[in-house]
Amino acid sequence: MKDLNILFAGFGGQGVLFAGKVTAYAGLIEGKELSWLPSYGPEMRGGTANCSVCISDQPIGSPLVTAPHALVAMNLPSLEKFIDAVQPGGLVILDSSLIDRPISRQDIAVRRVPASALAEENGLKGLSNMVLTGKLFQELAFCPAETLDQAIQACVSARRPEMLELNRRAVALGAAQ
Repeated sequence: MKDLNILFAGFGGQGVLFAGKVTAYAGLIEGKELSWLPSYGPEMRGGTANCSVCISDQPIGSPLVTAPHALVAMNLPSLEKFIDAVQPGGLVILDSSLIDRPISRQDIAVRRVPASALAEENGLKGLSNMVLTGKLFQELAFCPAETLDQAIQACVSARRPEMLELNRRAVALGAAQ
């Protein structure tokens, strides 16, 4: 596997860090070298949040993703902040429920997923992060499906077991887009 550098970005409270954690945990299960570097403003909910995830077969030199292969943008400020950093030939997955801005770059693939609306319509309110993670999985196949499910199981808190099936449904919904 070549290096895969992913940047998840949005507001605090949207589950950006959790989506990155699940993705990184999938790499861990597969025995890959990985890093997961969360970053958020002091405001937490409503402030900025982003998460760098690096998955590789080789040791990772820096955990900071400055030129992502993929950007998962959950809001317009995050898209505007990071879109120019995406590598040519890279992928941008955005929540089109919250972002309606046209993308002028012609050297990247853009996937618009109405993640917030889909989550709401399917009884998965608050899980647009996992809908977008499902789309990322469908686009990049960064691990086998069984591994992604194991990562979800590992990351969902034992204190909230009802969230396991909801997260699985959100990922499946995103992967079907």
